[in-house]
Amino acid sequence: MPRSGIRAFMDLAWAAGDVIHLEVGEPNFATPPHVVEAAHRAALNGSTKYVPNAGVPELRTAIADKLRQRNSIAEARPDDVVVTVGGAEALYVSLLAMVEPGDGVLIPDPGWPNFRMIATLVGAEQQPYRLRPEDSFLPSLDELDRAATSATRAVIVNSPSNPLGTVLDCHRASELLGWAAKRGIWVVSDECYDELVYIDGAKSLASLPGAECVVSCFSFSKTYAMTGWRVGYVHASRPDVVDLITKLQEPVIACVNAPAQAAAIAALTGPQEVVAGMRDAYRRRRDAAASLLRSHGVSVLEPAGAFYLWVDTAPWADDDWQLAHDLLTNSRVAVAPGSAFGAGGRGFLRLSLATEESVLLEGCRKILGHLSP
Repeated sequence: MPRSGIRAFMDLAWAAGDVIHLEVGEPNFATPPHVVEAAHRAALNGSTKYVPNAGVPELRTAIADKLRQRNSIAEARPDDVVVTVGGAEALYVSLLAMVEPGDGVLIPDPGWPNFRMIATLVGAEQQPYRLRPEDSFLPSLDELDRAATSATRAVIVNSPSNPLGTVLDCHRASELLGWAAKRGIWVVSDECYDELVYIDGAKSLASLPGAECVVSCFSFSKTYAMTGWRVGYVHASRPDVVDLITKLQEPVIACVNAPAQAAAIAALTGPQEVVAGMRDAYRRRRDAAASLLRSHGVSVLEPAGAFYLWVDTAPWADDDWQLAHDLLTNSRVAVAPGSAFGAGGRGFLRLSLATEESVLLEGCRKILGHLSP
């Protein structure tokens, strides 16, 4: 199993010392103080024992409330929710529940490299479906038809997308659900950036008609700057799916640690201004960095969600991986090469906006200096 190219460049960047980090999608904001305090109180009060496999009832209730109010999943109930160790384990345990070895899983290309890694771990056949510029880097039924086979059991959909920042509109999302229902396959909806959206009209797949085949995966990491806390969750409307995922939690992780679950409760039920503040900061950084790069003739895909810029390097370099190495070695800027996200990412770089604006812009200027010495 090839490791993630993002992690490979993180390791190189850490070893390089004093560099500008634009390679990793980790918020530069601190976890909100009231969230940290909730975990501290829980630990001091003895909440350090085993808890139910699916999560503590208070957190499952808070998540169901959030899904109804913010994701418009009108029928979401606490019993539809399983708390996981971050969004990555949510994706893993979901695919583990619905895929047998040899089954096919449709994976977006470009897409988060861990999708391919998870498919490998569950013994599935990876079936990349291309996200093309002419389709606005969104899933098309033609591409899904081209990639699917009789062995296809599930399709992974990521909106907002990592690395692209694209967001599914309701029409295309409804088309995708109809396509999946016709073929009798599961839709695994990765929505870990669900509250970092800069446009109106974005919808969770599970909020749309015909969503019985959808299993949705979410995370606290990006929304609340809680990457190291490792709390995510799965939502499914079918009780048999929830029961199976809950059962699989036992041999995989047993349960998410209790203080982190207390922190997650505080994050959901406490003040939400921090979320809006971070989202506004990412939007400002997006606009400033995109404007700077475009002013020098660099083509940038402006994200509708998440916190990445997808930068076209074709006029300057054929090998995005080598370009990323050169930028790190010669310009002291760490970026993620597009080919780390699949064959469809060749000729691109992903720049993370999750760093302080002045540092981000300095990194962009260094990249421009390297491209046009």
